[in-house]
Amino acid sequence: MKKRFTEEQIIRAIKQHEAGAKVDAICREMGISNGTFYNWRSKYAGLEVNEAKRLKELESENAKLKRLLAEKLLEVEAMKDVVSKKW
Repeated sequence: MKKRFTEEQIIRAIKQHEAGAKVDAICREMGISNGTFYNWRSKYAGLEVNEAKRLKELESENAKLKRLLAEKLLEVEAMKDVVSKKW
């Protein structure tokens, strides 16, 4: 079963750890593994909720731009193939 946690929940868990709570206790409470917690910490450590939301927006925008670029590159390659053929 895969659970989804919001940025607020993730940042709250990291703040609890920074305040002195043990990782095992936080993981048990949230139902996650230690590895998941440390992955979250590497990604969200030092961020506030609004910064995390902005990060997510930028990541989705970046993915969209990469998709658009890939589509345009394919289109250019197809046009080159059409133009280079001898009729």
